[in-house]
Amino acid sequence: MSPSARILANEETLDPSYVPPRLVHRETELALLTKRFREALAKGIPYHCLVTGGVGSGKTALVRRLGADLERAGRLRDLPVRVTYVNCWRRASDRTVMLDLLRSVKVSLPDRGYSLSEMLDVFEQGIRRTPQHLVILLDEASALVKQETKLVYLLSRSHEVELGSISLVLVASEDLFPFLDAASRSSFGVTHRLALSPYDREALADILEERARIALRPGSVDRDVLEQIARIAAPNGDARFAIEILGGAAHAAEDVGADSVLAEHVRRAKGSLLPTMAESHLESLSVNQLGVLLALSRSLKRRGVAVPSQKLRANHAALVEELGAPPMSRTTFWRTLKELERDGLVTLDPGASGESSQVGMDELPASLLTTLLEERTGGARSRKA
Repeated sequence: MSPSARILANEETLDPSYVPPRLVHRETELALLTKRFREALAKGIPYHCLVTGGVGSGKTALVRRLGADLERAGRLRDLPVRVTYVNCWRRASDRTVMLDLLRSVKVSLPDRGYSLSEMLDVFEQGIRRTPQHLVILLDEASALVKQETKLVYLLSRSHEVELGSISLVLVASEDLFPFLDAASRSSFGVTHRLALSPYDREALADILEERARIALRPGSVDRDVLEQIARIAAPNGDARFAIEILGGAAHAAEDVGADSVLAEHVRRAKGSLLPTMAESHLESLSVNQLGVLLALSRSLKRRGVAVPSQKLRANHAALVEELGAPPMSRTTFWRTLKELERDGLVTLDPGASGESSQVGMDELPASLLTTLLEERTGGARSRKA
């Protein structure tokens, strides 16, 4: 593969910290937050909000895009909007968060030697020198709130404590209300809370399609491969994990000189990121299960993402004839498929009306699994003989 044919055209856009220009399947939430903030700030009223959601639900990208859009929109009520982002996982105390906030208003203090009260006084002076609406995004806020923080109360009551116009956004994977004091909770009323639901499989495929458009060479990945990745990430609705698999699959394709990302590259990437099948797992499978799995892995080496169940049954019939084993009835074949699906070794997707189900496998590269299974089934045949 020549350098000009590289698949990863803009690899940096696959980084978890990258905020895409378009938030696929979070446009509604972004529009809602933007409306609420602009309406409040235009009246000179701070707006506070709690955004929650699981890992990979898009909450960080959402609030960072919100902040960028608010800044880009310009002045509100004759004051510019300034956004400051702090990840509290790394800044898990009031003092360390304050150091970042001081830098955001162009004030620098030593890491030690100042109390929180003194830091707040200097912070107020910095704000007064450059009047502005300050929107503070505290990501991974659980780490701060569980430290019995005073800062959330002070920032959410900025007018009362004379800190200026400050809006506060808390971002967390869990509901923080049980950990906030009563006064702080009152600043985040019921309408100031936004819970993001996990992405479903279709949404993940759409997100991957948009990210592939930005990150990969045009035409280097098909929709069915993106849907395969979405299927893998769908149980947790985790877009971050899905994008990580996409990047890993693109690397796997480049490593072997391929011109495009294929299902086999996805299986290789998934196995390296989240291996769920060990060779020892095969030892617990029955001869019937091994045979169906081998027929599937051979089929996927040729067909890619999935194979129609009718075609798989025909391939399995040819396999058992090759091994000299008795044929399997339709009922036994389907029961075996369902057992493999139950154990998470295969996926079964219903086909369109009048078509057979699609059988897939995401655990190991089909080439590797074929080798392992041929060793096992060969051994089983020898023992039978």
